[in-house]
Amino acid sequence: MTQFLQHSNNANDPDWWRGAVIYQIYPRSYQDSNGDGIGDLQGIVARLPYIADLGVDAIWLSPFFKSPMKDFGYDVSDYCDVDPMFGTVNDFKILLEKAHDSGLRVVIDQVLSHTSDVHPWFAESRQNKTNPKADWYVWADAKDDGTPPNNWLSIFGGSAWQWDTGREQYYLHNFLTSQPDLNFHNADMQAALFDAMKFWLDLGVDGFRLDTANFYVHDKQLRNNPPKGRPVTDDGSAPSSNPYAWQYHVHDKSQPENVVFVQKLRTFLNQYPGIMTVGELGADDSVGAMIEYTEGGDKLNMTYTFKLLGTDNSATFIHDAIHEFESRAKDGCWPSWPLSNHDVARLASRWCAGDEALKTYAAMQLSMRGSPCVYQGDELGLPEAELTFEELQDPYGITMWPAFKGRDGCRTPMPWEMSALNAAFSTAKPWLPVASTHGELAVDQQSGADSLLNHYRTCLQQRKLLLPLIKGSMDVLDAHKQVFAFVRSFEGASLLCVFNLSDTPATYHLPNGVAVKELADFPQSNLTLVAGQKDLDLAPWQSVVAWV
Repeated sequence: MTQFLQHSNNANDPDWWRGAVIYQIYPRSYQDSNGDGIGDLQGIVARLPYIADLGVDAIWLSPFFKSPMKDFGYDVSDYCDVDPMFGTVNDFKILLEKAHDSGLRVVIDQVLSHTSDVHPWFAESRQNKTNPKADWYVWADAKDDGTPPNNWLSIFGGSAWQWDTGREQYYLHNFLTSQPDLNFHNADMQAALFDAMKFWLDLGVDGFRLDTANFYVHDKQLRNNPPKGRPVTDDGSAPSSNPYAWQYHVHDKSQPENVVFVQKLRTFLNQYPGIMTVGELGADDSVGAMIEYTEGGDKLNMTYTFKLLGTDNSATFIHDAIHEFESRAKDGCWPSWPLSNHDVARLASRWCAGDEALKTYAAMQLSMRGSPCVYQGDELGLPEAELTFEELQDPYGITMWPAFKGRDGCRTPMPWEMSALNAAFSTAKPWLPVASTHGELAVDQQSGADSLLNHYRTCLQQRKLLLPLIKGSMDVLDAHKQVFAFVRSFEGASLLCVFNLSDTPATYHLPNGVAVKELADFPQSNLTLVAGQKDLDLAPWQSVVAWV
């Protein structure tokens, strides 16, 4: 079997990921190549020229592994095979080769915290308490009254414990009952996961997005989580209507041993030059978790949380979130700040943003320190799709309806051509409907110079020429109720980045020591600057990127 080597530049530039822009692809909804209504790997290959032209540096593929698809691939039944609905391992090899030829790195999702309940490991584990894999999953006896061992909750609703009549024990599932949690206190199980990752490393992948990266290790004593009470607002990790958000999750995740495992994982991955890791962290102290999991250079390369994936889009909230990270960050800490992904409502709807606002958010995201993730369709300004209950596929939404409608609204097919059948996503009925509001935002409708798509392209192109935006440090400036401002510096050069995140004019007074010189070549609203001026009068949603 032919194997492809890693990207040729990984060994020469092992820090390629630092400042890289990552484009997230949800394979089911990107491009269908065989007319079954479901996107696939060959479809992604066909759209690689579009992705390369966009100007991103890497693609992140949500799971395409063999799975019963009860959680659409995040319930893996074989870590080392491609699910037939997406294609074959050979199709993935072709995608990898074509992506590398196009200058794109390939990052794949790794769901290590749990498997599907039809995974052979779980089938063996649940047989009895003495088989070789009996301790590969988290099993616990019932209380004397038959109830679950503690008060831990599943993100998808109800108890995090499911009774198994064969073993007469409960097993832990932080998500669906069909997604049993692996036991990371078992070294043999850890080794098996490393073997699975080695399969894809040997094929030549360039990195891993680590799903629920702080969920790996649980408290051995199975202590109850303390109460938090119902939150006032959604923070992106779970809606306030979901009781999961009503606990402090101090025992079911984010354990000290979890960091030890991540260090072990880093040591394993260091055998392969230039492998990038970005971890998803859902934690009560999300900024603290980002720092803990990246400091020192012996853990993850970078992490992201749901900090900017909630509903608060005020300038003060964004300022405080970024300032908190930058003020607490230690050596080695490198963030990723996504504004959307496959788990939260679309940016355009969640932040009630029109075209001009979306352009400002794009410029802001691509200017902040870190390696931003752009979710497919955000470059088009797609709003959240409205689906009926009968159209839902997401088990999370079906359980929580109607207070929470699930994640299907951000997962509908990518619109390529407004007038084509199913917006040229598929010749068959798509697995989720193409949103009626998406046709006029299709790729073929955004050829104009002032389109959001071309704004993204220009931002990404110019960003590559402004090194402070890629590798530079970040100094967050004074808070303002309308404006978010910071300075990026690298090798003696500094860029001032100022964004009016409101629909009314604003004046921002630059602090002592910061004075503009001239505008940088980066997409921004028309503005006349006088060298040394201290007050910036900003129009609604105006961006300013200037040398200082």
